[in-house]
Amino acid sequence: MATWQQFEQEAPELAAEVRRVLTAQVSHVLATVRRDGSPRVSGTEVAFSGAELTIGSMLGAMKARDLLRDDRFALHSCPGPDGDAKLSGVAVADTNVEDHHSFRLDLRQAVFTGIGDDRKHLLIQVWRPGREVERIKRY
Repeated sequence: MATWQQFEQEAPELAAEVRRVLTAQVSHVLATVRRDGSPRVSGTEVAFSGAELTIGSMLGAMKARDLLRDDRFALHSCPGPDGDAKLSGVAVADTNVEDHHSFRLDLRQAVFTGIGDDRKHLLIQVWRPGREVERIKRY
């Protein structure tokens, strides 16, 4: 698991691309695991708070209840013309907040998909903590 800060330190260019698409739009798609094990997708907003990437939720919202029971998540940026980002990991609840739910996102993987410089292929960049960025070209 890694904080946003570790991601920025290990893969600064990729982290900048992911941050760019996450801040370009307000709403993104969060996937959580329901009680029965099936996936749930919900809209969510993200915030960069110092060295951390966070999400929030109204008290008692289903996505928050899912994360409190099973902390695994996947986050997909709102698709745009300049690529999209996918993050996965675990959401760590902030127990100091009482009027809403707040979660720090610890990352297992970050993926950015965009069009290659030659505009003839997709470039998929994958980061995992402690490893080099993997670059995959799809024609």
